[in-house]
Amino acid sequence: MAFISQEELNHIRNSASIVDVISSYLPLTQKGKNYFGVCPFHEDHSPSMSVSSEKQIYKCFSCGATGNVFTFVENFLNVSFIEAVEIVARQVGISIQTPIDHKKSTPYQEEYALMDFVLKLFQNNLNTEAGVEAIHYLKKRNLLEETRKEFCIGLSLENNVLYSILKKKDYKEKMLVDLGLIQEKNGQYYDVFRNRIMFPIHNLDGQVVGFTARCYKKEETPKYLNTKETYLFKKGMILFNYHRAKDSVRLTKQIIVVEGNMDAIRLSSVGIKNVVAIMGTSLTKEQINALKKLHAKVILMLDNDQAGETATYAIGSLLEENHLDFSVVRLSGEKDPDEYIIKNGKEAMLDAIKNAISFMDFKLKYFKQNKNLNEASDLAEYIKAVLNSLKNNDDEILKEITLQKLSNDYNISYAILKEQLGENEKKKEKKYEASKPIVKESKTSYDRICEKILYYMMHQKNFVKLYQTKLGIFPTKKYRSIANEILYYVETHKTINLADFITYAENTNLKEEIMDIINNEREEEFSEEGMLELLGVMKRKIKQEEILKIKKEIQQEMDVNKKVELLEKIAEIKMDIEEGCE
Repeated sequence: MAFISQEELNHIRNSASIVDVISSYLPLTQKGKNYFGVCPFHEDHSPSMSVSSEKQIYKCFSCGATGNVFTFVENFLNVSFIEAVEIVARQVGISIQTPIDHKKSTPYQEEYALMDFVLKLFQNNLNTEAGVEAIHYLKKRNLLEETRKEFCIGLSLENNVLYSILKKKDYKEKMLVDLGLIQEKNGQYYDVFRNRIMFPIHNLDGQVVGFTARCYKKEETPKYLNTKETYLFKKGMILFNYHRAKDSVRLTKQIIVVEGNMDAIRLSSVGIKNVVAIMGTSLTKEQINALKKLHAKVILMLDNDQAGETATYAIGSLLEENHLDFSVVRLSGEKDPDEYIIKNGKEAMLDAIKNAISFMDFKLKYFKQNKNLNEASDLAEYIKAVLNSLKNNDDEILKEITLQKLSNDYNISYAILKEQLGENEKKKEKKYEASKPIVKESKTSYDRICEKILYYMMHQKNFVKLYQTKLGIFPTKKYRSIANEILYYVETHKTINLADFITYAENTNLKEEIMDIINNEREEEFSEEGMLELLGVMKRKIKQEEILKIKKEIQQEMDVNKKVELLEKIAEIKMDIEEGCE
């Protein structure tokens, strides 16, 4: 939590109206004592997020997203928790009294410091006499000084200059090799990047993890050379320019996704800052999650060649499966966005973005490739491809429009198309049902009761006291640990409410488990009778488990007298259950 005390955090949170803060980011409408708005954390079309002025929390009754003013800002703006605290503090005019350490705890501090040092060396090289030819090349490519500075463009030199400098600073060869800066051959060490223009690659948090190196002299090959995969640089975990694009994305509510680093740099250089590059033609789960965190519409703009067409379909299908809101831009004429802007200018690019098409419209064209629709077999194959694609779409209006279009364009019975689509969807449902057993196991009634008791305890101090006197302890370690955190909080602060406990949970190793309980519970009204009923059910379950355990002991016990003792123990437990576990 970076030195900020729980008391100071609570003071900031209590000084901020969650309704005022959230309404500064999205519209809220009052209905009764609560406020409602469209949830920004899933594809929401009707107001399903409730904001309670009284409890100072928000909760989406569709996706389950829950939290206080800090967690809303953290997730909405995609910033760290401590940054969210600072933002809220500024909004309410509070100056944070204690020093804040923004550095994330990481086992790779030395490596990140090294990569940053190497970046500065490359940047310095570009501004020396050795960089004159490289700067001339960059100017010819319309990469002017402002862009060179923004993207920290540098230059690697010949004659193993980098290795010589790093060796003098006592960096170990193993680390340099592991980070992809140096290579070893026959016991000798050489710079990986020599005589190339260097484009740094940052991770999602903005730390330098690798480089893309481009030759600028005709005789050098290959044209581009990237850092190898390392424990810092994992291509599938990175979106080039993500850390710079975030602020612009928040303003435009759009994120443009391109293939190459140079495409992202070119768009940014003409003022289109909300752009990231995937550095290839595939998209990983981690990259999809990073895009989701931006809560923005994705504009997919890949290269204007067959590989880009194929990648648009593959990546678009992934975005669709993950329920991202997105559209597609297919540029005409030039090979990629970089060349398109150079030839046609910024306004033409903005028009292309403005006229982005839906993924379904893209697919209607894509499925026609290499087909003669005057041929019955090709037409049948095309229709089947479209119908098969529709079965994965939940938009009933889009399905209806597409079926009508197919029927009108190719003179095919609408009823037959509708029937075939229905058959495809039935197969999908059967496949889903067949796969259900291997999906994440649902929670048991025991889990649900434990979590409901804990949820009660997070709201009021008297519920914590009831837990202590009527139950005392959970049999399961996870729930016992969460209960202990609640007990510690109450003991320390002499009170508890959900909004403040959410802040406290941020600094515990049980944050995910605690937030899972809060997100999954729907209870709005709390009463002592309700808590006592839950504790009674929990106690009965514990007693029943105890009976089952004793019965197993009886089956294994050979001594008749001991069996009788165990049976009497079961009778006593059953009597306790019948008396209401008092």
